[in-house]
Amino acid sequence: MSRWPLWAVLAPGEPAQLESRALAIAMPDWEEEDGDEPPFEVIPGSGRYHAIVGVDPIDIGAEMQIAKALSLECDEPVYSIERANDPWTVMSWRSGAPDVLEVSPDGLAKSLGSPLPGGGKPLNHAAATPLRHVALVEGVRAYEAHRALEDDYGRPLPPGRYHLEDTPRGLRVSSGTGDIGFADVNLSERLPNATVYGVMASPGLDVFVVNRLEGGECIGQFAQPPREDSFMPVVSDIKGESSPERILAALGIPAEWFR
Repeated sequence: MSRWPLWAVLAPGEPAQLESRALAIAMPDWEEEDGDEPPFEVIPGSGRYHAIVGVDPIDIGAEMQIAKALSLECDEPVYSIERANDPWTVMSWRSGAPDVLEVSPDGLAKSLGSPLPGGGKPLNHAAATPLRHVALVEGVRAYEAHRALEDDYGRPLPPGRYHLEDTPRGLRVSSGTGDIGFADVNLSERLPNATVYGVMASPGLDVFVVNRLEGGECIGQFAQPPREDSFMPVVSDIKGESSPERILAALGIPAEWFR
C-alpha cells in the first residue's frame, strides 16, 4: 500500500475470509465484476491476526463497523484503529462491545504479528493534516448530553474534554483537541430521539464529510469529494445545502473552526 493507512482492523482468521466478510459487512452491494477495487486492503500477518487497512478519510468509521461485526463471530478480541486524528483511537471489541485502549496502534499490531504499513509516521500530506471533528445535535440540551457522555465514559468527564454549547440550531459539540472522537456516535446511541450531524473536515474544507446519525446508525453521508463506493448511505445535501460552507452555516458551525 503506497499511502499511510488512516484506519485498520486487526482480526483473527484467514485473510481471504476476512476480506470477504469485511466487504459483506461494509459494502454488501460491492461486486468484483463491476471492476471496482475494494476500498481497503487485507495484509496477512505472521500468526492468527491479520490487518484490514484503509487510506481514505471518507471511510473512517468503517473500522468500527467491521470490528464490531467480526467480534460477534469469534472468541478472540478484534481491534479497531483510527489514525486520522491525534490522539489515535484504539478499541478492543468482544461480542460486539467496545473498550477503548490506551496503547500504541503500531505496538499492538506488532505484538499480534500483524504490523501496520508505514510505521509510526504519516507518509503523505493527507495523513499529516488531521481532520477536525465536531458535531451538531438536535433535540438535546447540554446537560443531557453531558450526562449521556459521562454514562458512556463510566466516570466524570475530565475538564475540557468536550465543549457543549446550546445554540438556536441545536447543541454544538467540540473539543480543545479538534477531535470529539466517537462522541457523536455515542450521543446518537444513548439519546435515541436526537438527530446528530457529525462533521469531519480538513483545513480549507477540501475534505469534508457529514454523517447524519440516528439511533447510533448513519442514515446519510455527505462527502466532498464524493464517493460512490461509500460504506454509508450517500446523500447529495445536508439541510438542502450542497457546499461545505453553506452546510456549516445551516448547522450553525463556524467554518473558522476548520481553518
